[in-house]
Amino acid sequence: MALTPEEKIRIDLAATFRIIAKLGMHEAVANHFSAAISADGKQFLLNPKWRHFSRMRASDLLLLHADDDSAGQRPDVDATAWAIHGQIHQKLPQVRVVLHLHPIYTTTIACLDDPTILPIDQNTARYFNRVAVDSLYGGMADTLAEGARLTALLQGHSRLLMGNHGVMVTAPDIGEAFDDIWTLERACQILVNAYATGRPLRVLAAEVAEKTATDWEKISDFSRRHFEEMKSLLLQEDPSFAD
Repeated sequence: MALTPEEKIRIDLAATFRIIAKLGMHEAVANHFSAAISADGKQFLLNPKWRHFSRMRASDLLLLHADDDSAGQRPDVDATAWAIHGQIHQKLPQVRVVLHLHPIYTTTIACLDDPTILPIDQNTARYFNRVAVDSLYGGMADTLAEGARLTALLQGHSRLLMGNHGVMVTAPDIGEAFDDIWTLERACQILVNAYATGRPLRVLAAEVAEKTATDWEKISDFSRRHFEEMKSLLLQEDPSFAD
């Protein structure tokens, strides 16, 4: 029997949680992913409060509506998840997927006084002039006002480097979002390692960095294939995420 659109998104999103956990990019039972299932983007799937990524199943994902104020009061909905993801799905209908993480290397860069992701290789160049930065961390983002502020920073951008906090990536589909946040963490790992040598960085010329970033934007099928390959590996190891 063919899967419905919602069932497919559930399975893919559950797979993303499991893959991210296997890669060690998760943080305890925190962090959240969401994916819109309605045309207006307001009906979306979200992981339940304090469920470890490595145990996530398609059937575990909560179905919420961004206009339903009562959703934020549910015991299985984390306040920060509702504040951030609820506001994004309410105000940015073009955003279909939102991944928020605190991965080690990206968060390290986010803690620098100058968090610019310098284009020193092909991965870092993917983000040349393409990441919004929030420099106003004020504690747990658990209010609608804070969610709305972060949402406004995403206008015209698909990535937000959250100063002293972590990162948020948005995309039109799950495959693109997964590959983006994976490559972003890889890019920041390379940059952190380069900084750690204490030697001068060889930064790419602006025109080379821009060309590289533009070339990345032409191969979204690469991103989707990366995700499908990772999902296939996961299916071989433990298909329970699709339950």
